[in-house]
Amino acid sequence: MSFVVETRTVDGRPTAVGSAGSYTLVVDRPVEAGGGGLGFNGGQLLCLAVAGCVSNDLFREADVMGITLHRVAVRVSGGFAGDPAVSTPISYGVELSGDAPQERLRDLVAHVDRIAEIPNSLRAGTEVSLDAMNLTSTA
Repeated sequence: MSFVVETRTVDGRPTAVGSAGSYTLVVDRPVEAGGGGLGFNGGQLLCLAVAGCVSNDLFREADVMGITLHRVAVRVSGGFAGDPAVSTPISYGVELSGDAPQERLRDLVAHVDRIAEIPNSLRAGTEVSLDAMNLTSTA
């Protein structure tokens, strides 16, 4: 499985629309950092990627285990430090309810923690590379 996502700025401002196929969200900088404060910043998106992956995987793996989940909440904390800034450690917590005993729910969460793609990619230090530039000067 591979993905292509894109951001495009709106009216020459930092605010951008991020898209993946027909799905969109707003990406922006905080007002105090020169943005419009209208959407997620990059650090929030990194944490949201962890939360979304864990949530999705909980439902997928619960289905495999024959467990029906009624509610899942994933809270992720992280930040950036240094110059250039890099991610500080990311941690997350899971709150869920389902139709299985607590021990099976605990096993489900532990299993997902071991196999979730985004947390494991971060743990392994996925390589990121710049592979293209298309520049237009208006100077």
